[in-house]
Amino acid sequence: MIDFAEMRRAMVDAQVRANDVTDLRIVAAMREMPREKFVPASLKNFAYIDDDLMVKPGTPARYLMEPMVLARLLQAAAIGPDALVLDVGAATGYSTAVLARLAGQVVALEEDAELAGQGTRLLEELGLLNAAYVQGPMNAGWPGEAPYDVILLNGSVDEVPPALLSQLKPEGRLVAVVGRGRSARATVYTNTTGGIGSRIAFDAAVPVLPGFEARPAFVF
Repeated sequence: MIDFAEMRRAMVDAQVRANDVTDLRIVAAMREMPREKFVPASLKNFAYIDDDLMVKPGTPARYLMEPMVLARLLQAAAIGPDALVLDVGAATGYSTAVLARLAGQVVALEEDAELAGQGTRLLEELGLLNAAYVQGPMNAGWPGEAPYDVILLNGSVDEVPPALLSQLKPEGRLVAVVGRGRSARATVYTNTTGGIGSRIAFDAAVPVLPGFEARPAFVF
């Protein structure tokens, strides 16, 4: 029988802590959360590998981000225990479940009804009462619960829509992997008094989050 608890411990030690994730709250949350529950049955044995895992095929397919990138994004977001977080593209809910251990309240935004249903059942099964799914276009955010302390985008995007940035509280942060392939960078956007500021946190390459493609350039 596979010892998933031991696999979680190995993942945290080899992938998370070894990549400069020093926030002990993130380490504890990822050591506790059963990632194997959030992937298809055929992938449970691979739930803790250092890679993105497909949770629904399609064009494009939907994935859980690799644990190392997720952990570093969460650390860059500097999530406080009372924070209100919007988890965009939550898929089956692994990132939401981890966030629920870090934040005060988590809104999981997902436009795919099947994934949202799976995620809702898993959050209930795990007793995570401070997180809930909402369904709608991911690139529109969820203004009904805004403003947010933190917004997380679960996948790479060509650009971050102004609609999402407008849902940040003052000094709120949005974290996302911007770009594709080797040109992609994990970026932190902050709502400052002078407008939206940004900084590159680290290099990262993760699967595309649909609905965030760059708008065609205007041609004269």
